[in-house]
Formats: sequence, C-alpha cells, structure tokens
Amino acid sequence: MWLKATGDEKVFLHGLIQIAAAFHHHTRRNPAGFGSLLEKGLEKLTRVSGLGTEIDLEGLRRQLRPWGRFAKLAKEPRPVRGVAESRTGPAPPLPRIERLG
Repeated sequence: MWLKATGDEKVFLHGLIQIAAAFHHHTRRNPAGFGSLLEKGLEKLTRVSGLGTEIDLEGLRRQLRPWGRFAKLAKEPRPVRGVAESRTGPAPPLPRIERLG
C-alpha cells in the first residue's frame, strides 16, 4: 500500500512503518536502529495532518516524543566505571494508535 501511495499519504504511511520498525529494533536491543527510525518516522508524522484518517495523529505524536528522548539517552556511551543502571530510567508507556471520536 505504501509503495503505491503518493504525496502526503505516502509520507504518512512511511512514517507509520518507520515507527513500527523502530519498536522492532527496540525489542531487539538495537538502540541505534531504534533511535534512527523513530526520529525519521516521527519527522514524517509531523509533516502530515492525518489525511482524513480516523487516527488520532496528534495523540500518537505526543506519545512518541518521550520515546525520542529515551532513544537519545540510550545511544549515549555508558561510563566505564559506575552504576550498572541504565541512564534512561524506565521506558515510557508504549504508544497506542487511537481512533478519533
């Protein structure tokens, strides 16, 4: 569907796909892949309005922003010495795609 789409619809679908792929990388403990795809997907979702879909796109973007900060912290090199805890703290709640209305 994404490959055949054009214009804003293509950008919207590509952004959703990148967000999904980012969370796949997150589950595989790949912070670089997670952060990169999350950033690209979120950037695409900020460029479009939702295109008349029933998706609460603004709500999704709001849920993804803390994950962007989480991803940046996860990519920072860890100190050689010190506490073994993660710099990121607990992960934000997983985002949910909600319907409008």
